[in-house]
Amino acid sequence: MKLIAAVALLTLSATPVLAQTMPATPTAPAPATPGAAATAPAKLTVDSPIEQLVANPAAKAVLEGALPGISSHPSFDSFKAMSLTQVQPYSGGLVTDEIILKVAAGLAGIK
Repeated sequence: MKLIAAVALLTLSATPVLAQTMPATPTAPAPATPGAAATAPAKLTVDSPIEQLVANPAAKAVLEGALPGISSHPSFDSFKAMSLTQVQPYSGGLVTDEIILKVAAGLAGIK
């Protein structure tokens, strides 16, 4: 029940962040560095969007282990674009520093 209240608060508080406008002209992607692995996925961290964590089965298991039910929460769409560290201040104390550290350690172990 506390998670629902925290997410509701998050939804109200995050509106200005989510309402940011995109640049008028799209920017071209940076050219690939020679020798860089173009297909290597980015390392997932507690600063990655929650929806990216949930999209990766190993990262989802880590996240669900620390915060059971987060990926099926009724307000998931309201906070999925935010990172765990961005959600923390709006969680009403449910996302603690210890949970952040636990998730960070679990994500670091994913190959």
